[in-house]
Amino acid sequence: MEAKVLIIDDELSMLESIGILLRGEGFRTWTSQNGREALDRLDEIAPDIVLSDIRMPTISGIDVLEELRRRDPALPVILMTAQASLQSAVKAVNEGAFYYLQKPFANDELVALCRRALETRQLKSENTALKREIRRRDTNGATRPVGKNRSFLDILRLAETVAPTDSTVLITGESGTGKEVIAKYIHRLSERESGPFVSINCGALPENLLESELFGHVKGSFTGAIRDKHGLMAAARGGTFFLDEVAEMSPALQVKLLRALQEREVVPVGATEPVRIDVRIVAATNRDLEKEIRSGGFRSDLYYRLNVITLHIPPLRERMDDIPLLAEFFLGKLNAARGQANGNARRLSDAGLATLQRYDWPGNVRELENALERAAILSPTEEIAPDALPRPIREPEARPLVADRAPPNPTLELVERAYILWVLETEGGNKARAAEVLGIDPSTLYRKLNRYGMAGIS
Repeated sequence: MEAKVLIIDDELSMLESIGILLRGEGFRTWTSQNGREALDRLDEIAPDIVLSDIRMPTISGIDVLEELRRRDPALPVILMTAQASLQSAVKAVNEGAFYYLQKPFANDELVALCRRALETRQLKSENTALKREIRRRDTNGATRPVGKNRSFLDILRLAETVAPTDSTVLITGESGTGKEVIAKYIHRLSERESGPFVSINCGALPENLLESELFGHVKGSFTGAIRDKHGLMAAARGGTFFLDEVAEMSPALQVKLLRALQEREVVPVGATEPVRIDVRIVAATNRDLEKEIRSGGFRSDLYYRLNVITLHIPPLRERMDDIPLLAEFFLGKLNAARGQANGNARRLSDAGLATLQRYDWPGNVRELENALERAAILSPTEEIAPDALPRPIREPEARPLVADRAPPNPTLELVERAYILWVLETEGGNKARAAEVLGIDPSTLYRKLNRYGMAGIS
């Protein structure tokens, strides 16, 4: 098939001469005297190469380049200008132009450039196809999240189906179920795998700092802003941005996130001009967002924008058949990290495995991993017996008789206090580990301990 070239220049004579030249060399050409018109026709033409003048009314060649890079980073764009300068050349290259061509130019030079650009595009297409095939094969290999439970496998298949698209994904599930693991899996199988995977926990930062981290800020916009800073959403350009615990956002930040999703741009704190973003959004929460909407805690329009594809990760107590696989996986990681792949590698005894399968795992997969790490360290032998596991796991408390039970309907604070106390005991008083199991920031845990009068617990 003939290669397609889109030529953009406000000078009609230039359009005609370049068109005649390239058609004579076997290219198919489309021309436009207006950058906006050319962008509007982009999907219709689907060019293999774009030639654009830099200085044009309304939309410059640099603006055209930025938009083309956002839509198709692999599309080679050759910029042309009669008023070349080192500054404009550097800007063009930094923005991703394939080449910067100064008018007047030799016909042979332009034809050679177009042929080289076409070869580069074909190589990138072949490379992308090869990576896609490798990722497809890897979905059944070691890179796949561990599990054989039917409901979990259904989630993985849905993740694999949606991964090659750019659709927004919402991952729900209790704390510790592995929502970020699934988000990274989607990223690895996506067309954005070569780009960054950037994540942020929306519940770990105060509102003003979270806004700056997400959207960036300009120098002097607030105390301590001593220089301009790009936000994480801009820094994740070409990749995936993971918003963990998105329900913890304030209503004001929810509005700004909604705008970013709709307009694909953000306004840094203290700035007046928006910054374009090119990211795939994956969000996660352990809350029931529909319930949060009814109570006024979460915006319905943001929910519908995020809820394009929903993946609900089941808790570990609903996939107990995965515990042997998960235990083997985590112990394998621990043995490799400790240099115990041979000889004195830790392994789980039959009794230890049976103990794990009797427990209901309120902290889910994260709690299982932490328990196995603790057991691997404390076990005096290579084989991990039940007594090396945390006491609440090996000695779950029996339910009291009805007459001895606490009054019904305990307060939320009473339940939270009891659970925090139990996790702290499970982790031997290690507050950092307890915060990880609870799925909260250590500073949040310290505030809760102070509030419940447990600050002195160790």
